[in-house]
Amino acid sequence: MQTARAFLLGAALALGVATQAAAQPQPALPNFADLVEKHGPAVVNIRTEARAQRTQVPGLSEDDPMFEFFRRFMPPDQRPQPRGRGERNEKGEPRGGPLRPFGLGSGFVISADGYIVTNAHVIENAEVIHVRFTDKREMKAKVIGADKRSDVALVKVEAANLPFLKLGDSNAVRVGEWVLAIGSPFGFANSVTAGILSAKSRDLPADSGASDAVPFLQTDVAVNPGNSGGPLFNLKGEVIGINSQIFSRTGSYAGISFAIPIDYAANVIEQLKKSGKVTRGRIGVAIANVTRDLADSLGLPKTDGAAVGTVEEDSPAAKAGVEVGDVILKIDGRTVESSADLSRTIRAVRPGQKVVLSVWRAGKLRDITITVGEFKEDESGRASTGGKKEAAKPGRLGLAVAEVSAERRKALKVTGGVAVEAVDGAALAAGIQPGDVILRVNNTDIRDLKGYNEAVAKLDAKKPVALLVRDEDGTRFVTLRAEE
Repeated sequence: MQTARAFLLGAALALGVATQAAAQPQPALPNFADLVEKHGPAVVNIRTEARAQRTQVPGLSEDDPMFEFFRRFMPPDQRPQPRGRGERNEKGEPRGGPLRPFGLGSGFVISADGYIVTNAHVIENAEVIHVRFTDKREMKAKVIGADKRSDVALVKVEAANLPFLKLGDSNAVRVGEWVLAIGSPFGFANSVTAGILSAKSRDLPADSGASDAVPFLQTDVAVNPGNSGGPLFNLKGEVIGINSQIFSRTGSYAGISFAIPIDYAANVIEQLKKSGKVTRGRIGVAIANVTRDLADSLGLPKTDGAAVGTVEEDSPAAKAGVEVGDVILKIDGRTVESSADLSRTIRAVRPGQKVVLSVWRAGKLRDITITVGEFKEDESGRASTGGKKEAAKPGRLGLAVAEVSAERRKALKVTGGVAVEAVDGAALAAGIQPGDVILRVNNTDIRDLKGYNEAVAKLDAKKPVALLVRDEDGTRFVTLRAEE
């Protein structure tokens, strides 16, 4: 009986707990209806037209039997023009055919006087841009500017008192928060989908066609062709992103979509509105991520930052005193999370503006003030390999090295180091090749073969080794472990 009473008491307590839990109010799912009703009218459908190019058959004269065949059976805009008699524009080039539907997308109004944000790929190559509002009004838009690198474009319609959206703070949004998209998937205007923010600062694969300059927001919001250029909202009704990409094997939504953060896009929009183009900053360094082994070998507690592998001659970085082997940890007090993060941050800085880099060098932290230059693509040349001289036997790092020849020093623009002659083991797996020049072992600069041998002899087999390696493509860090 006692056992039964205990069981009944336990059951009663459990029931009481369950009843209390059931009685507690459960969090309600968000209702997006008010948000959509208020802000939906500021989201537009974008339809573009381009001129179909009239088919030109090289060397086909009006007397050719095939000319009549093509004339009779090809569509009017694709019929060949007789040689020398085709329509020409003011430059003497063949004119295209009639305007045809070219693309569909979305956009959103950001000012009452008609400025509209969309994706650059939505309006690319368009000759006419039609903007349709929820009240059935349709207007033609002119391009103010488009930036392919960020995939952001700004167009304008001639209007007044338009409903417009407020730009929010994409840095403040948290992973797991509800987000909502409005757009025109497959041309179905003002379609609403919702989901959560899945991740921030996503770098997309190189073959995705997306720029490495954009730290994408990842969501599970359903986005399809036609949603491009539309807004991604937070629950306050503020725009936190521009829907831009999907990750799919079929071309349709497969559970993952990406948006351009509005904090990143706002700088682009401002520049497009002001001048119709975008300028980006550069400091003239080649950088790489800090691995765990590299951090340990350099005495860094974390893997934050960007390791400097190359400093371009006469670049802003060179003039400010940045050196190969430095690890840039902060910019204007903000932590640099990765090499991509540093690149994006610098590119967002206006040329001519000064920033402060917090740099880790030889075990010490120092600040460097640098005047940012204007972004240009890197160029690299190839040089010949050096010759052999006083070759060392393969050592603890699996490397056979020698003094660097004068020719090799000149080709790589180095004053010290040792040249790699043979590679084996972990060094080979790490990508070191004959002809590479080793400039530093951990925090020790290598001037010659003697200095290299002394530095290697002091290595602890239990700790990773960071080698600063130079070749024709630049300078990079390689981490290895010394053998006993």
